[in-house]
Amino acid sequence: MSRPSGGFRDVAAPKGSRSEPEVEEAYERLVTEGHQRLDRPLLPLLSTGLLGGVDVAVGVLIYLVVEARTGSSLLASMAFTIGFVALLLAKSELFTENFLVPVISVVARSGTVVQLVRLWAVTLAANLVGGFAMAGMIVVALPDVHEAAVKAGSHYAHLGVSWRSFFLAVLAGAVITLLTRMQHATESLGVQVVPAVLMSFVLVGAQLFHSVLDSILMFAGLLTGRADYGYLDWLGALGWSVFGNLVGGLVLVTGIRLLRVPHRVAESRETDEVG
Repeated sequence: MSRPSGGFRDVAAPKGSRSEPEVEEAYERLVTEGHQRLDRPLLPLLSTGLLGGVDVAVGVLIYLVVEARTGSSLLASMAFTIGFVALLLAKSELFTENFLVPVISVVARSGTVVQLVRLWAVTLAANLVGGFAMAGMIVVALPDVHEAAVKAGSHYAHLGVSWRSFFLAVLAGAVITLLTRMQHATESLGVQVVPAVLMSFVLVGAQLFHSVLDSILMFAGLLTGRADYGYLDWLGALGWSVFGNLVGGLVLVTGIRLLRVPHRVAESRETDEVG
């Protein structure tokens, strides 16, 4: 989970809203960090993506253990938040974290669409590889969680293509992008932990449809050899959830964020055209 060298603050203006200079400064910092993410070499991009899959899988591990021993999905969801705290503190990266900062950079003409697609594709693939490896170790090391893994994986594998599953994916994308937005509102690592815990609990407790997290749960179920779904079911669920996550993150959070600085977006385009 990449962190900016200097986060921006939503400091209340005297009339209860942020002043124009603060919004401008926040926008500039997002553009700068987004450019740095988009411009990273392949090896660092792969490493942060692999570690992102590992970190989320740690959350899956404790989720399955608590679910198996207590039968409470809410308690298990609370335990899962460890995975997102690890993601923050280890500075690794999740595919859906890249729906705000690098996108703003591309809109500001500080990066290209090709770079953005590369970032998304490499991070998603690395997340899935790291998550699959961890799912295999979880299944071998903890046979007591097999039933819980099959149950959780089956739920997401059989959501199918429907308005319900689409909106579950849209909400998941919005929640994670909002998490990113909240963490960029402060430079305090201690404060950044708060949204990591709260929003990941929302994600798992509400059983939202998240491409990477739910893939790891499906992997765990598949690797037990007892799942009532197959890899094609997982692939279909992945494609549908990625689409919904993109809509939720880009439209509900990033798009609205850009409405705060429409003139800066227009200026960036004009500069690009002149250049």
